[in-house]
Amino acid sequence: MSDEEIFVDYATVRELLLDAQDRRGFLTYEQKAALQHAEWAASDARNGYRTDPEVFLATFEALMGIEKFDKYPELAAKLAELMPMTEDDVRAVLASRRITVENDVITQTLDIVRQQVGVE
Repeated sequence: MSDEEIFVDYATVRELLLDAQDRRGFLTYEQKAALQHAEWAASDARNGYRTDPEVFLATFEALMGIEKFDKYPELAAKLAELMPMTEDDVRAVLASRRITVENDVITQTLDIVRQQVGVE
């Protein structure tokens, strides 16, 4: 990951856009669309769990501890944001890069997500 590349969750995007709206008094059409999406994606309506920046960061850092994600920090960020609860959900994210992983990596990923979200 380069110094310029950072990953943020939808809740952070929402807060940044709301801050920009407060400072400028308006948002562009694209920013309004992004804000609406971020508000939905950060809510519990998306997957049953609200997005929290601290949980996202802790999950992302824990996932980066898995050797398989060293080369793919963007996938670790996507998994931390989506908070998958099934093996199929994890495989769907990894399929975007055509990565094959062993079942123990998927199990480890699910364990980390469930622990951080508070399911287990």
